[in-house]
Amino acid sequence: MNKKTPMKLKLLILIFSLFAVIVKAQTTEPDTLKPENLPPVQVSPDSTTTQEEQAEEEGKQEEEQPKDDTPAKFKFRMSADGTLTSGNVNRALIQLASGIDWNLSQILKFSSSPTFVYGQQNKQLNEREVFVDFRTTVLYEKTFYYLAFGSLEKSNLRKINQRLIGGAGVGLKLLQRKNAYISVTNVLLYEGTDFVVNNDIPDIDLWRNSTRIFGEYTLGDGKMFISHILFIQPSITEKNFRWNGNLVFRYQITKRTGIRSTLENSYESVVLSGRKNNDFRLTFGVVFEFKK
Repeated sequence: MNKKTPMKLKLLILIFSLFAVIVKAQTTEPDTLKPENLPPVQVSPDSTTTQEEQAEEEGKQEEEQPKDDTPAKFKFRMSADGTLTSGNVNRALIQLASGIDWNLSQILKFSSSPTFVYGQQNKQLNEREVFVDFRTTVLYEKTFYYLAFGSLEKSNLRKINQRLIGGAGVGLKLLQRKNAYISVTNVLLYEGTDFVVNNDIPDIDLWRNSTRIFGEYTLGDGKMFISHILFIQPSITEKNFRWNGNLVFRYQITKRTGIRSTLENSYESVVLSGRKNNDFRLTFGVVFEFKK
């Protein structure tokens, strides 16, 4: 028994030594298995984990850079509408409208909304309407504010050579929500109208009281907009009444462009002979908007 035991021990040592040599021969440094210029292999992480990490990172970035909800200091909007028909009736109409808002400070704001309309029917000029205005609003961020404005108008449709208007008054915000805004203003204004001809009606020189109701609404996912303006302007010095308004549907396609449809109606109780008291217009077009 004593002689067999050392022999078995020697045999076991020899087997373990051979096994160790084989393992060491198969175990090499990782860098020796690939060229030095080959980038290290990276195991692709789980897609769910990646999305969670990206969402978490985006959330951190949003926390680090909070959104700026302050109103734009300068806003410009321009729209173009028109129709073109040919055949028994040759009709061409183009309408250009723009809106400018400039917040000079938290107290003072300037606005303007000039428009130009040109229309022909059977090669006869029907419409060549020009309207330019300038408005100043004081304390525009308050519920109760003040405003003053002036405008110049020329109209081939109503045979008006020149109409000058100036006035001042107050405004009240009736509703202020994220998706709805309604305001009403009341002003005292002076109007001087110079007609192209004066065969039957003298030029107008009078004072009016003007009430304006304005509303703007956002629908759906924030891409649909509806706005309306209504002016009611009776004279306080003679028998003369005017009103006009519009209803605009706008859909925003991109951040700066959209499409729109506009319904407009205007009424004047005093017009030249051959002219109608009421005018209605329906147009479709595109709109471009810029904010800064």
